[in-house]
Amino acid sequence: MSQNSSHSGGEQPFISHLIELRNRLLRMVLCVLIVFLALSAYANEIYSLLAGPLLKHMPENSTMIAIDVASPFFTPFKLVLVLAAFISVPFILYQFWAFVAPGLYKRERRMMLPLLIASTLLFYMGVAFAYFVVFPLVFSFLTAAAPEGVAVMTDISKYLDFVLALFFAFGVCFEIPIFTIVLVWTGLVTPADLADKRPYVVVGAFIIGAILTPPDAISQTLLAVPMWILFELGLLFSRLFVPKPDVDDVDYLMHDDVEMDTQQDKIDHQEDR
Repeated sequence: MSQNSSHSGGEQPFISHLIELRNRLLRMVLCVLIVFLALSAYANEIYSLLAGPLLKHMPENSTMIAIDVASPFFTPFKLVLVLAAFISVPFILYQFWAFVAPGLYKRERRMMLPLLIASTLLFYMGVAFAYFVVFPLVFSFLTAAAPEGVAVMTDISKYLDFVLALFFAFGVCFEIPIFTIVLVWTGLVTPADLADKRPYVVVGAFIIGAILTPPDAISQTLLAVPMWILFELGLLFSRLFVPKPDVDDVDYLMHDDVEMDTQQDKIDHQEDR
């Protein structure tokens, strides 16, 4: 009887965790759905706003086109769905935090919450940087590079995939300070090791900039230089996250040293006798 009760007691916390996880996932989906429904009425206006940086640099009397039959209807709603998830990121991260926080140590809770907030803000900053700074330069270059006699008319679905890929790329690149801090916090590297690798980081930033942007020096530099600056900021703040031994571990080690010294004194005393 006792074995059955202990077995059921072990299963109960696991089942309760699954129920809590299910409830939090449902809240995340419900939040995205509510935001999506609220923005659906403005789907076409939101897409026009997204297409603004390209339309400003397209030749006169040229427009965007829709190749697929259903793309004029589904493409704006696809954008609204992605935007709803984008807006819901703080709530989604809060649900994630509320689920894992009870299982973390106090020191881990103090460090993880600021990192989650900072990572969200940095991702938003990367997306804003791409829209307001990179897009005008990129589309100006691409439209000007079209051969003579070629009409520039971009498909709305292809355009959406292109800008979403750039949004994601710049958002992830702006997470460099968080990656740096996490590497130092976990003890995989030290700030001194990262400082020694600075030349490789600079070269890597320009290589990534060349891959993610059109082949012109301006747009490449616009991505590489912020990545370098963000790396330096992450390196600066990572010095505050260098792992230190816990007080309990230090006391335990000191206690072991005292016991070993006491045993050695007893052995020496017996040998003297």
